[in-house]
Amino acid sequence: MPIQYAGISAEHRAVREAAGLFDVSHMGEIEVTGPDAVAAVNRLVTNDLGRAVDGQALYTCCCHERGGILDDLIVYRHAADRVLVVCNASNRSKIVPHFCKEASTPGATVRDVSDATALVALQGPRALDILAAAGTGVDVAREIATFHFAPASVTDVACTVARTGYTGEDGVELFCAWADASRLWRALLEAGRSSGLLPTGLGARDTLRLEARLSLYGNEIDESTHPFEAGLGWTVKLDGDDFIGRDALREAKSRPLSRKLCGFEMVGKGIARHGYALLDEDGKAIGACTSGSPSPTLGRPIGLGYVPPDRAAIGSSLWVDCRGKRVAARVVRTPFYRRAQSG
Repeated sequence: MPIQYAGISAEHRAVREAAGLFDVSHMGEIEVTGPDAVAAVNRLVTNDLGRAVDGQALYTCCCHERGGILDDLIVYRHAADRVLVVCNASNRSKIVPHFCKEASTPGATVRDVSDATALVALQGPRALDILAAAGTGVDVAREIATFHFAPASVTDVACTVARTGYTGEDGVELFCAWADASRLWRALLEAGRSSGLLPTGLGARDTLRLEARLSLYGNEIDESTHPFEAGLGWTVKLDGDDFIGRDALREAKSRPLSRKLCGFEMVGKGIARHGYALLDEDGKAIGACTSGSPSPTLGRPIGLGYVPPDRAAIGSSLWVDCRGKRVAARVVRTPFYRRAQSG
């Protein structure tokens, strides 16, 4: 997946105003099958897959025993005996062995199906119209709710159509066989040509997810981060089945947070970048920026970062060390961008 095709700003605007097409086949896919598939996956994730119905997807964290995040995942419950787990590409070499070791039981078989699986994301306000124009027997808008999925033929390619994404917009992610991906890609681009669809790269994917306050592994979350300080406590079901890291997370929840992820916008002239120090009024470092960029939608630079909880209140002042220059910033409500809801 390239950084850009036509340019990051143009691709970003296309997703916000029309649609973008992303080749995210670099993501890792793990299939867990057998009568104990749901229970096996549940032991490794913080959310409760047992509460999901067939055809439902869950966003969740996968933690180690100390509660740190090994990866953030989406798990797709196809049936009681079949679950698909999607992990970040950079963590595939870590998550696949972890699942093979911890989820493999006499009643559950774990397979890495990443090299056989392609994933294409069609995102934006015109995404579902473009999908319909491409040809599918499923009325996605009516038949597939957010974070649900169903099998369908899209442009004569057998797919799993999931109402998921990483942009803050409506849209779908389409799983298909690796050999069919290029045919699906070209057909969708052709179907969306008159609607403003653009192929979209990693650069716009990053600015889109930042505006929507979606965490990026290695930036907002990693093995030293637990879900509560990252604002992902809603993915942790401490009253569900036991899972790796539950005791540590129960203890973490009982203690006051030492730091908290917050969103901020730049007041002075400067752009916050990953790793830049966040300062108090005296110039003392109190945290660090995890992600930062100019926002193509809002027209001003924004960022995410960890600070002490008493510095994370909306309206609080911060300063960013931009290569030795102190630049004023202000904590703001997130997500920075929220799409208009229809219906």
